[in-house]
Amino acid sequence: MQDRNYFVYILTNKKHTVLYTGVTNDLMKRHFLHKTKNQPDSFTAKYNANLLVYYETTSDVCSAISREKQIKAGSRAKKIDLINQMNPEWKDLSKEWDQ
Repeated sequence: MQDRNYFVYILTNKKHTVLYTGVTNDLMKRHFLHKTKNQPDSFTAKYNANLLVYYETTSDVCSAISREKQIKAGSRAKKIDLINQMNPEWKDLSKEWDQ
């Protein structure tokens, strides 16, 4: 069986007014879909949430889904704390992929 990584991630928009939490097994592809507004009626498309500001990785899909639910259930302040710990400048982490 192939090892697989799962990612729990947070996206925001330019003004950091919205936070979107998701889970995927292909972060680059999923981020591309958000950025290109593949689903025009989705939350991320509607609010232009396409800046990747946080992610974490696990090899267990159940852990990833559980963690996504935990983050989603948390307050905005808790999400901001998570982002600030990993990415205090709130840079778009996907920009590192081009280097």
